[in-house]
Amino acid sequence: MVGSKLTIEDVARAAGVSRSTVSRVMNNVPGATESVRRHVKNVIAELGYVPDQTARALASRQQPAVDVVVAAPVSAVGWISSHPYYSRVLAGIMTVLDGREVQLRIHAVTDPDDVEVVDAIARRVSVGVVLADGSPAVAARLHQQCRRVVSLVATARSVPAVEADNADGAYAAVRYLHQLGRRRIAAIHGADDTCGISRRSGYLRAVAELGLEDLSTGGAFQREVGLSAARELLERHPDIDAMFVACDLTAAGAVQAITATGRRIPQDVSVVGFDDSIAAVCSNPPLSTMRMPVEDMASAAARLLLDGPVPAGYRQRFPVELIVRESTAAARP
Repeated sequence: MVGSKLTIEDVARAAGVSRSTVSRVMNNVPGATESVRRHVKNVIAELGYVPDQTARALASRQQPAVDVVVAAPVSAVGWISSHPYYSRVLAGIMTVLDGREVQLRIHAVTDPDDVEVVDAIARRVSVGVVLADGSPAVAARLHQQCRRVVSLVATARSVPAVEADNADGAYAAVRYLHQLGRRRIAAIHGADDTCGISRRSGYLRAVAELGLEDLSTGGAFQREVGLSAARELLERHPDIDAMFVACDLTAAGAVQAITATGRRIPQDVSVVGFDDSIAAVCSNPPLSTMRMPVEDMASAAARLLLDGPVPAGYRQRFPVELIVRESTAAARP
């Protein structure tokens, strides 16, 4: 039998004891002798039984919860409002939890080396953890401690992940700009995390295939970085005619810098962002962008956790889609 399909009744039958006895052993409560405890634990190990954490939480009168963890160097106060991505993650999970007796808890781990904080989160896990972003070390630690983790970015190989196709999305963005006739395509990259690295690799693959010069800089998913990076690029390379920016929020800053120099968007410089967040719609002009289905990804992660144990190394990849807006519209006379 496969461990994820076993029930506590299966364990009780195999051990020749009652369901309540198995429950006492699993929850380490009085009511079973030491020899019975050893026997039941041996049967659990032999069967490979993994208890349903949601059911255990309900049985212990604790309301089960999905824990959202942001493991990144962000401010512990106001981090949800600092980037549109996080609110989209929460929105996706909430659609799955609607009508269920399951809470949503939110945690920020601002120091990836603080194992005490990570372990404290792991000890409270019931349904499981949706890791919104974070380092491979934090992801691996959480997974080691509670086993019920699904990441929205690729981290440690053992940690299940529901991720966007970041590299191919960036590649498609550059190819699109090239099809518009742009030949001096710069890039403002994101942080040195898995998303940022993947998007950078997609850009580099595209410019190499197209025989273009690598004109890139950057290093964070922040508006201020887009502002300063775009200024720097335009000073070094005044003939830039397009920019791929690895995040809409960063792209909004780039748009400010471009227009401040008197250049027109898209006539002089076309801009493509990444995410399709509210920042893309509110930019002036509105941004063409690679849409990352964050809400769908977060919903999928929550469903996986609610359905039971997720196999180590599980991967589900979501494609990204080009959304064309005014920042790349055909140049007008």
